[in-house]
Amino acid sequence: MSRSPIWLTLAATLALVFFLSPAAADVVVLTEDNFEKEVGQDRGALVEFYAPWCGHCKKLAPEYEKLGASFKKSKSVLIGKVDCDEHKSICTKYGVSGYPTIQWFPKGSLEPKKYEGARTAEALAEFVNLEGGTNVKIATVPSSVVVLNSDNFDEVVLDGKKDVLVEFYAPWCGHCKSLAPTYESLAAAFKNEEEVVIANLDADSYKDIGEKYGVSGFPTIKFFPKNNKDGEDYEGGRDIDSFVTFINEKCGTSRDAKGQLTSNAGLVKELDTLVKEFVTAGDDEKKALYAKIEEEAGKLTGSSARYGKIYVKAAKSSLSKGGDYAKNEIQRLERMLAKSISPVKADEFTLKKNVLSAFA
Repeated sequence: MSRSPIWLTLAATLALVFFLSPAAADVVVLTEDNFEKEVGQDRGALVEFYAPWCGHCKKLAPEYEKLGASFKKSKSVLIGKVDCDEHKSICTKYGVSGYPTIQWFPKGSLEPKKYEGARTAEALAEFVNLEGGTNVKIATVPSSVVVLNSDNFDEVVLDGKKDVLVEFYAPWCGHCKSLAPTYESLAAAFKNEEEVVIANLDADSYKDIGEKYGVSGFPTIKFFPKNNKDGEDYEGGRDIDSFVTFINEKCGTSRDAKGQLTSNAGLVKELDTLVKEFVTAGDDEKKALYAKIEEEAGKLTGSSARYGKIYVKAAKSSLSKGGDYAKNEIQRLERMLAKSISPVKADEFTLKKNVLSAFA
């Protein structure tokens, strides 16, 4: 599946780490305790004053995180942010009356200059380079959106083993450009789901395909589930949370906006009922219930079959290693998850941890 050159430009706004993350790796989180230790010292600082509930702040987030990632190695510039809901005194001190407010603090100074330019990573970088005497360029991020054309549309969209969300867009469409970072973030969040595809089609170039599916305006978003390849109109919100909720509900997935599995991921209701009996049962009854868990898990299909194997293994280990197995294993997995591991391993450990929670 090819990745669109045009989307490498449009989707350069992908957030490397999401705005609401408490520990965004590339943007320094400023507080009442560390503000004057970080700002006004031996490097210039660009500071975003934001509120977590602010829609404009959420829209800026992927751009600002990309800016932070690009300046991460710069020793002369700091890219930071202040949560004005938590640290009102700082925001009041610097005259913040609306969100987001972006200010530049020169090296060695706590007298800021307000940024009035466009809220894109490129425009912000140009401003910082000018004020800070740097020459940093914004790094592009490979797109996770599957690009459709006349050659691969049917192969990708009509695949009965895939749930496919398709954005029909036009390169000149302003609303499409505004949607691009959110749609890219959605694709990144679900890139490890084998049965979910987030795709787009330049319906200006491939008018016949757009017309076939009733596209009369841009962007038009349609969902093609495994069981309905005629397509269903997506009529939800165009923010990341609305898209993620939609995909989870329609595809049976359990991911958050950062692409991490939620605490519900991997859980199978039918097996959970048996596990409740298993946990409180005596030794002999446990063996019989283990056999039932194994039998029911064998009936599962799709991704549930994979989860069923985790249940069976957990039940078997609980039988052989005793009642504390689940609790001890959860603690071990939590230590592993706290380390820097690959997304695939994080998924594996999270699924196992979620299932083991039913045994603990």
